[in-house]
Amino acid sequence: MTTSKIVGTEAGDARITWYEAERARLVLAVSHGAGGGIEARDLRAIAAVLPEHGVTVALVEQPWRVAGKKLAPAPKTLDTGWRGVWPALAAPGLPVVSGGRSAGARVACRTATELGAAAVLALSFPLHPPGRPEKSRAEELLGAGVPTLVVQGGNDPFGKPAEFPEGDYTLIEVPYGDHGFAVPKRADLGQEEAVAIITRTVVEWTVSLG
Repeated sequence: MTTSKIVGTEAGDARITWYEAERARLVLAVSHGAGGGIEARDLRAIAAVLPEHGVTVALVEQPWRVAGKKLAPAPKTLDTGWRGVWPALAAPGLPVVSGGRSAGARVACRTATELGAAAVLALSFPLHPPGRPEKSRAEELLGAGVPTLVVQGGNDPFGKPAEFPEGDYTLIEVPYGDHGFAVPKRADLGQEEAVAIITRTVVEWTVSLG
């Protein structure tokens, strides 16, 4: 069952679209990046697959997207929006995994401990701006403070898997994938197979969380 709900926050109205599992054991809340919304291929795939495995998925649209703006606000404002939707995410009374893609992954990492997240799912974590490896955001990832899964494209210009520092998290590579997990046609991995790596990985990880 899918339902949508507007939730007021100090940063404006956010929207949660729920994909409910019949016998849910977890809520996986996932937000989008700074350049797109919940229509991203990885978010759509997770929302379609995870409920079959006992995980209710909540896709969260930040207030700036709900308001129709094209540019994301400052990280501080993104964090405010995420904090504002958290009570609604926790309302079912289940453990909540805090997740996001790109900028949304940074938000999840920065706020995980404060909000009491059970774990963090970081899709396409933007380790650094393209071509600027010296501008590392590794501290945000390493500071999440809860079990963390990073799913990263092998050719992500915001940080290839080999660039990530050692730390207390799990990193899974999607071969050939770019920041949106798109794979080139010449790759020996099809697009559907690339997306299946993401969903399979997230399913197995959520099972491991108990």
